[in-house]
Amino acid sequence: MSRLHAEFVRRGPYLYVVDLGLSRNGTRVNGRPIARRVLDDGDVVSFGAARGRIGGVPREDFTPEVELRRAAAPELTRREVDVLTSLCRPALSDEAFVAPATAREIADDLVVTEAAVKQHLLRLYQKFRIPEGTNRRTRLANEVVALGLVRPTPVVPPQRSGTSQESQPAGRRAS
Repeated sequence: MSRLHAEFVRRGPYLYVVDLGLSRNGTRVNGRPIARRVLDDGDVVSFGAARGRIGGVPREDFTPEVELRRAAAPELTRREVDVLTSLCRPALSDEAFVAPATAREIADDLVVTEAAVKQHLLRLYQKFRIPEGTNRRTRLANEVVALGLVRPTPVVPPQRSGTSQESQPAGRRAS
């Protein structure tokens, strides 16, 4: 188990676990890999070989995913949405345990400076109330995906020809 494997968060009556994306084994709930998941009483959370059963979570008739997303998302500019979309693109791929895009990758994707991306990220951290600390981009990406602000795009199967486009991030133009 990694020191920065996952975090448990209590929001109102809900308890959820968020995988921080820094471990090789990921986080599982009831045997299924997760990025973020609301926990119920009796769920089994696994971090590699370490496992634990969740207890003491009140059972209610509610849909946790809907309740968590009810929190109003902050108002975003078009460019902030572009930055968030680019940030989350790797996390929405079919790959397991990927990190969100770096400021450099976002800048390349949006054809802007890295400094401009960093300024947008600082404003987004404030808008989404992401505190300073490790894995700030990962926490922002998790929040954005959980709120449904960025959605997965259909996965296009890789081409089997001699030229591979897999090594080039989406949105980049060939030179």
